Amino acid sequence: MANSLQTSSSTTTARLSLRSPSSDSGLDSGLRSISFPLKSLKLLTRQVVIKQPNKSRRRTELVVKAMEVDISLSPRVNSVKPSKTVAITDQATALVQAGVPVIRLAAGEPDFDTPAPIAEAGKNAIREGYTRYTPNAGTVEIRQAICNKLKEENGISYTPDQILVSNGAKQSIVQAVMAVCSPGDEVIIPAPFWVSYPEMARLADAKPVILPTHISENFLLDPKVLESKLTEKSRLLILCSPSNPTGSVYPKRLLEEIAQVVAKHPRLLVLSDEIYEHIIYAPATHTSFASLPGMWERTLTVNGFSKAFAMTGWRLGYLAGPKHFVSACGKIQSQFTSGASSIAQKAGVAALGLGYAGGEAVSIMVKAFRERRDFLVKSFGELEGVKISEPKGAFYLFIDFSSYYGTEAEGFGKIENSESLCRYLLDEGQVALVPGDAFGDDSCMRISYAASLTTLQAAVERIKKALLLLRRAVPV
Repeated sequence: MANSLQTSSSTTTARLSLRSPSSDSGLDSGLRSISFPLKSLKLLTRQVVIKQPNKSRRRTELVVKAMEVDISLSPRVNSVKPSKTVAITDQATALVQAGVPVIRLAAGEPDFDTPAPIAEAGKNAIREGYTRYTPNAGTVEIRQAICNKLKEENGISYTPDQILVSNGAKQSIVQAVMAVCSPGDEVIIPAPFWVSYPEMARLADAKPVILPTHISENFLLDPKVLESKLTEKSRLLILCSPSNPTGSVYPKRLLEEIAQVVAKHPRLLVLSDEIYEHIIYAPATHTSFASLPGMWERTLTVNGFSKAFAMTGWRLGYLAGPKHFVSACGKIQSQFTSGASSIAQKAGVAALGLGYAGGEAVSIMVKAFRERRDFLVKSFGELEGVKISEPKGAFYLFIDFSSYYGTEAEGFGKIENSESLCRYLLDEGQVALVPGDAFGDDSCMRISYAASLTTLQAAVERIKKALLLLRRAVPV
């Protein structure tokens, strides 16, 4: 009989070990184990009659049948690409842990600590035993606080049952896409875009439709281009302002023109990603799409706490919209994760209590981001052939480095696109950036300036030094 079944550390083989047989078992006493490729096993026994001159006897034989394991994945999962920002950030982190002094400018994460009043609220929640499940949609306390914020700062009115608090704005967005899109629907996404938007559409069996924008127009969507691409299958338009990865901010006038186009298509909804709302540089101002005439009924507004309040690890975001849509998203969340962390929700209430637009704590961070932006724009503006659209918000610079494509570096090879240039800068300059093709524009690279000015100064020096080593390829 089988004693144990073990797989190897490589998970490619398995070993079936057998007990020592008794003398009359009929099994070969020399057999102790069998090794074979890892498969799905079926263990069977069968009775065998052995005829001998004086008597007949039965013995039991062990039969091992192996079947190939079906390792196929869902077509839905196979259609999704992994996040390049996460991959590059993980690669850079691994290099740092291995002792390589890489400067990491890939992740979209503020380098500031969570403001003290927010952190203290989280600590108090733990001390006071506020560590149990909350309602799926979030506590009434935080949903009411969000309603107050949206009314006072954004000019849009909601009730607590029109708010869904989730484990980060990312979850809020993917649930919204899944709730409103049917298979074959089109999700309209201006490029450059946040890397996850197209993949979220694919997860919902919808089709991402990419609308290119241009650096000469500050990467802002042209309403005429939008109107020309809309069809009866167009279901959702995703807008992000301030934008990741470009830092562009949509002026109210342009949003009004887009709203006029949207109004002509009764089936078209708008998801307004406003996570960078408070990280904005005057004279630019933020306008919530739902505040525009006729747009409240068809707008899903997403926001959160990660960026403005430096709360990335707290995982807290929210969706605001008509109850019909918000309830549908809540149904999905109830089967996925249930409610957000009770501790994070208490911290979120404290964040919304810091004052208008986050009060002094946020304004200090925004001031630092602006100083860093100005330094990078000036520094890279000195490079010949580099094109820059000055960010009006967020903490990213999306720079056109395509003038360096076609060059070569000794020991590295040819720079052909944004990905190879990023690999070169990581290898030669030890600076981690994100290639623009991840965001739908291969001519650019994204630089996150969520790092100290000293760190950015060192990064610019390394990048410039590495670029000086590039030479035009000599035709053969």
